[in-house]
Amino acid sequence: MNADMDAVEAENQVELEEKTRLINQVLELQHTLEDLSARVDAVKEENLKLKSENQVLGQYIENLMSASSVFQTTDTKSKRK
Repeated sequence: MNADMDAVEAENQVELEEKTRLINQVLELQHTLEDLSARVDAVKEENLKLKSENQVLGQYIENLMSASSVFQTTDTKSKRK
């Protein structure tokens, strides 16, 4: 009977260790997911910022080009004659 109790106790100990290991693994995965989510949010924010800056720069370049006679469209037919 004592051997049966020892076997049950050993089995319970193994189950407890396995549960503890699984809980720790789940917690680690949750932290990893939180970190990845935060990183995705940061990248999205940076992307929006860069898109906005790109639009401003594009508009600036367009304004410079339209203000400069060098970049004005030319009539190529009249120059050939």
